[in-house]
Amino acid sequence: MTSSVFDLAIIGGGINGAGIARDAAGRGLEVLLVEQADLASGTSSASTKLIHGGLRYLEFREFRLVREALTEREVLLRAAPHIIWPLRFVLPYRPGGRPWWMLRAGLFIYDHLGGRRVLPPTRVLDLRNDPAGEPLQTDLRRAFEYSDCWADDARLVVLTARDAADRGASIRLRTRCEAARPEGDSWTLTLSGGAEERARVLVNAAGPSVSRVLSDVVGQHAPTRVRMVKGSHIVVKRLFRHDRCYFLQNPDGRICFAIPWQNDFTLIGTTDQDFSGDPAHVEISPEEITYLCQAVSGWFRQPVTPADVVWTYAGVRPLRDDGATAAQEATRDYVLELTGTPPVLSVFGGKITTFRRLAESAMNRLAPLFPGLKPAWTAAAHLPGGDFPWDGFAAVRDDLIARYPFLPEPTATRLTRAYGTRASALLGDARSWSDLGTVFGADLTAREVDWMVRTEWARTAQDVLWRRSKLGMRFAPDEVTALQRYLGQKASS
Repeated sequence: MTSSVFDLAIIGGGINGAGIARDAAGRGLEVLLVEQADLASGTSSASTKLIHGGLRYLEFREFRLVREALTEREVLLRAAPHIIWPLRFVLPYRPGGRPWWMLRAGLFIYDHLGGRRVLPPTRVLDLRNDPAGEPLQTDLRRAFEYSDCWADDARLVVLTARDAADRGASIRLRTRCEAARPEGDSWTLTLSGGAEERARVLVNAAGPSVSRVLSDVVGQHAPTRVRMVKGSHIVVKRLFRHDRCYFLQNPDGRICFAIPWQNDFTLIGTTDQDFSGDPAHVEISPEEITYLCQAVSGWFRQPVTPADVVWTYAGVRPLRDDGATAAQEATRDYVLELTGTPPVLSVFGGKITTFRRLAESAMNRLAPLFPGLKPAWTAAAHLPGGDFPWDGFAAVRDDLIARYPFLPEPTATRLTRAYGTRASALLGDARSWSDLGTVFGADLTAREVDWMVRTEWARTAQDVLWRRSKLGMRFAPDEVTALQRYLGQKASS
């Protein structure tokens, strides 16, 4: 639904912009979201892929943030059980690091602070007898095991935007907001290509570019200072066979994760470094690769070297500058600044786990501007494809196989993970594998690509292979070229 004047115009297609668009559209507002690139093309696809309370934030006394994030774990798990699922974390203990009693106390708080209902509690492991000890160095004897959740971060953004669009929001990708000027009681936005739109309220959710957008596009001074912190990750071939994650304490006091990823790989990260360059061109440095390799090699029997790295990625977190000495100590909490007439709401900081609460808080700030606004609703709502019990994934996948018996089980699993209960809508009337059209690589078919183009705004091979899926890990260069050619033909037809 569109209007001559939108209620909200949102700049930024990351998780916060998409979350605010979804919440606002579900409350009956007319919403426009513009993003200069693709959904989740920046920070929101460069996370550690975790929905977690942030155990290490307890050291910095971020109790409110940790409580909110812990509560959100199970809210999001129920909302999107296809792309979010429980994960157990193994925290091995070695004398000389944080004391055993401190870890136990922190995990006791972690278990009880956020109203845990379905995730299992912490337990102590004997690494000499538990499979989690097999890949670790032989001096390690004890560990804690606790719960958090895994998420497909980029798909979380895509499905949130899809839900916003299903509720009436206008999602315009590859559209840059060149300028926003106040005219009477509303904003006039000049978009790339010369189009103009009007909105009563402007929401600046531009992530690392939030201050630049506020100064260069809106013409206002940023009231909150932003600290740009780079987080980098490496991917190596699978280091262990079980499905648990490792939480590893480094000698410098920092931590890193080693996480099972895409069946055949281990994801290792993250770093925390202050960043001052262009967020659009961030990449991991050789020093960060070496640091992460050394960090995990200090715990695993099998050393990891830079030669073992098969893929890397990096992103910039736009954190609120709270004056912390070290980048890893900077708060992950968010600030919402409402300024000016007509109003502009700017989003500073935040983490992917708390995006729904951030959006709800944003709408609470804006509620006085919209008399009769519908109440908050997202806490009990599913994301597209997530309308099944949080522990019901296997049943949904098995039902898909029963409907489409020609699907190999790994493909049925992948499709159910990506699309949940909407996988059958994607497959439609197919009765054989050949009905799904060209196979571009791995198990990606033309029918799935068409679905991404039609319902998820995909336009390029990068959109398809690295944000709508992670199949780029399994594509050869000539297969990427063929896929891009196909997408180009669709765009021109």
